[in-house]
Amino acid sequence: WRSLFCGGSGRGLLLFRSSRLAKNAHKMHGGRDGQKKDDDEYELMPFQAIEKGAVLQESRCFSATPLDPRKCCHVLTKLLFLIAQGETFTTNEATEVFFSVTKLFQSQDVVLRRLMYLVLKELTAMSDSVIIVISSLTKDMNSNIDVYRANSIRVLCNILTEIAMLGQGERYIKQAIVDKDPYVSSSALISGYHLVHQNPSNLDVVKRWFNEVQDAAKSKYTMVQYHALGLLYKLRQHDRLAVSKLVVSMARSTVRSPYAHCLLIRLAVRVLGDNEQIDRTLMDYLEGCLRHKSDMVELEAARAITSLPNITSKELASAVSALQLFLSSSKPTLRFAAVRVLSKLSVQHPSAVSACNLDMENLITDVNRSVATLAITTLLKTGSEASVDRLMKQIGSFMNEISDDFKMVVVDAIGTLCVKYPRKQRTLMAFLSESLRDEGGQEYKRGIVEAIVKIVDTIPEAKEAGLSHLCEFIEDCEYPALSTRVLYVLGEKGPNSKCPSKFIRYIYNRLILENARVRASSVNALAKFGRRLPQLRPSVLVLLSRCLRDTDDEVRDRATFHLSLLQKENFDACKGSDFVDEPIKQPLVNLEEALSGYLASGECGVAPFDISQVSLEPPRGPPSKKKRDDDAPGRAHPAAAAAAAAAATPYEEQLAAVPELEGLGTLFVSSKPLELTESETEYTVNCVVHTFPQHFVLQVRADPLPARMSFLSHPFSLPSVLLF
Repeated sequence: WRSLFCGGSGRGLLLFRSSRLAKNAHKMHGGRDGQKKDDDEYELMPFQAIEKGAVLQESRCFSATPLDPRKCCHVLTKLLFLIAQGETFTTNEATEVFFSVTKLFQSQDVVLRRLMYLVLKELTAMSDSVIIVISSLTKDMNSNIDVYRANSIRVLCNILTEIAMLGQGERYIKQAIVDKDPYVSSSALISGYHLVHQNPSNLDVVKRWFNEVQDAAKSKYTMVQYHALGLLYKLRQHDRLAVSKLVVSMARSTVRSPYAHCLLIRLAVRVLGDNEQIDRTLMDYLEGCLRHKSDMVELEAARAITSLPNITSKELASAVSALQLFLSSSKPTLRFAAVRVLSKLSVQHPSAVSACNLDMENLITDVNRSVATLAITTLLKTGSEASVDRLMKQIGSFMNEISDDFKMVVVDAIGTLCVKYPRKQRTLMAFLSESLRDEGGQEYKRGIVEAIVKIVDTIPEAKEAGLSHLCEFIEDCEYPALSTRVLYVLGEKGPNSKCPSKFIRYIYNRLILENARVRASSVNALAKFGRRLPQLRPSVLVLLSRCLRDTDDEVRDRATFHLSLLQKENFDACKGSDFVDEPIKQPLVNLEEALSGYLASGECGVAPFDISQVSLEPPRGPPSKKKRDDDAPGRAHPAAAAAAAAAATPYEEQLAAVPELEGLGTLFVSSKPLELTESETEYTVNCVVHTFPQHFVLQVRADPLPARMSFLSHPFSLPSVLLF
């Protein structure tokens, strides 16, 4: 709803009218002899070929005497078109044009003045010394012409971001809020909203207008009431109780504007979401909006009710009934909005949406493919098992006509449906396989692959067919990321299939035909077959030995590692497959200390290292950084260990004294102090990074601490970073 406060709709309307005028002029001056053009013919925009330099030259007409209003309007329209198209103006160019436009204040042409205000507002952010125009704008604020007053208020508030700079202008804006003309009143309300939004320091001053804004909220004009409600919420948005009182009081009062109703509905949902108990006043208001004469209000109320948490099926019945009526509307926008809300609702409450299945089946043949796609995906979530075959045939008829975004919606629905009805996995898997062979982007293909993997994990009977479809996909896959994903799945699930040897051929083909990234993944997948299937290990060793001559070092290193592991005589006896495939359960700190002790004990090469003897308990203190001695390799130097322990102890005690850090776990390691200031300054600031299992703590220290400096908790973009 915030976008409706931008106040820039006049520019789009102006360009639209200019386009229509140019098109009509082209027909009047012999464009195809005034005949009607074909619908498929490309139509040029009226200002498509204009250049910025030419328009800047034409802007000199603003200083002409006498002034030509018609020509000036045409040049101003070109400037607005360039700005709307993203054309960049240098500061000098924008300033020069800005001051040229200010000369149009002498004109009394209403259309020209409205265009002038719009151009001034757009050029404010690009120009320098724009304050010089304040006197002219303040004069227009006291004008008897409502158009001048309204536009001058909006431009002036766009130039001055602080109300204190307005001086007496604040009183004029306050009076304009309750003006009889709705255009002036809306302009003042929008200006107040932007002043608070752009500079929060203006909030206290705008709050003085509260009584006037509250009177404007009772206005009979549609946009005035809507803008007043938006400003009231902006003034109270940080006070939850005040927002709740505002919403309840507005819900009990008479609201005439449909836009205000939509905004009030969204605020009511926010209030209901913050409270544990549902306020019956707001629920009655939402249910009453379902019978509003405006389609926009009905749809917003239905969407709001369906989005409430912990809503029951009984409370959903009225909203679903209202949406069901829109499914048979003659307007495509209403049909699309209704079926989209029902599609989201079907995920949590499929039984409540099933009452609309008959109406949604009629939308399958809708000329709007977006509506048809949402209707079918909703039916897949709410329909019965008997209707799956019929729906899948209808989906295949227009899958090539919709975008990848809607295709992904269909794929997600099919994956969920296959888990719901396992006996239909052959039909659904065949559809997904055909979709893999069709044209589509990487994200769309990724969604299909993940859907097949989900089906394979959930339904054991679909494992063989699913892996076969994935093997066929990587034979002609143009996305290396998807090929590596499929190869990983084949390596994990292929050895446990009924005929694992058939998958080795597909994997080895990737070693011959693909790039280094995919070849490296293929080596890992082949090694998994060799580790888990002793009968296939000789064949896998032959294939891996051929990878030793690969051009990529990563592929060669992986092949060398797996070959040396698989060629050990006691590989099966020592459970080498479990050692490689299973994650290490021992903490890395304990494992490092055990390995260091094993190397220092002299048993290396005499007795094997027993990983089962490593403790599974995490260390309680920070590990000491050991430094090797020249005389005794492998042994920690006592002085170095003592220094490291002494350095870690103060930090550990300081961290333990902070109550907020108690739940972070055991301190892993602390960094050296990092100087944040120059040594020549009157005070120095340094930072120490403490590493915990799931968090980083930054300890900042100033020495000496300046009188005006204090350290406060600062929220980082990462939730696992704390500062104290």
